Amino acid sequence: MAKGSPGESGRSLIATNRKARQNYQVLERLEAGIALLGTEVKAMRNHDVDLSAAFARLENNQVILYDLHVKPYIFGHQFNHEPRRPRRLLLHRREIDKLVGKLSATGRTLVPLSLYFNRRGLVKVELALCQGRQQGDKREALRRKEADRETRQAIARHTGRR
Repeated sequence: MAKGSPGESGRSLIATNRKARQNYQVLERLEAGIALLGTEVKAMRNHDVDLSAAFARLENNQVILYDLHVKPYIFGHQFNHEPRRPRRLLLHRREIDKLVGKLSATGRTLVPLSLYFNRRGLVKVELALCQGRQQGDKREALRRKEADRETRQAIARHTGRR
């Protein structure tokens, strides 16, 4: 699927955080809306977004997204936005209450995995409740992934000969 083209689920991908899956073990995923200014949405339509340093925190019973860099819109003039301003995530109260309990465990954090437009044109964030990985865990995950790939290739070669 090409970047920006709607797929089977009706999503039009804006940006992904590829490092998150490498540095963290994803325990649970959830979808959240995001409160944006008009120039931010226009910049996102141009894919001028960087998710690599972004993270979310619970503050005052709200989930706030930090370090999401949205490049200023070219034609924004004096109405342009601050590139790294904190942005409020839109979640139901029940979802926030569940997150409070799950984030209380040490070493857990909220990391955005992807940013996309849904079918209705609203910007959504795929958040993940993550546990940090140690260097050894990263190496083990890489070995497991490589072994699975070699196994699939061997099966494909074997079935292709018959």
